[in-house]
Amino acid sequence: MLPYAVVSITLALVFYTVGVWSEKGQGELKGWHLVVFWIGLVFDTVGTTLMSKIASGGFKFNFHGITGLLAIILMLFHAIWATVVLFKDDKKAKANFHKFSIVVWLIWLIPFISGAIFGMAR
Repeated sequence: MLPYAVVSITLALVFYTVGVWSEKGQGELKGWHLVVFWIGLVFDTVGTTLMSKIASGGFKFNFHGITGLLAIILMLFHAIWATVVLFKDDKKAKANFHKFSIVVWLIWLIPFISGAIFGMAR
C-alpha cells in the first residue's frame, strides 16, 4: 500500500504545482487550472487516506497531522472558490486568484515536506 500512497501524494504535488504555477504564468485562472486543482485534491486525499491506514492508529494529533488536515481543507476551499470565480466570470478575481493559489500551495508544501522527512527518519 505504501507505493500507492507515495505515488498518489507525488501526483498531488505534480498536479497542484502545475496548476498553481501555470495559472500565475498565464496571468488568469482558466478552466483547465480548475480541473488540475481538483485532480491534485483527489490524489492528495487518496494518498493521505492510504498513509493514514499505514500509520498505526490513523490520524495523529501532531505537527504533520494538523498541517496535513489544514492543507486538505485549504485545497478543498481553494478548488471550490476557483469554481465559483470561474462560474461568475469575474475578470478581476480571475486575474488575482493566483495570489490565493500560491499561499495555499505554500501551506500545502509544509505537510508534504514534513511527511517526507518524518517518513525517511523511520
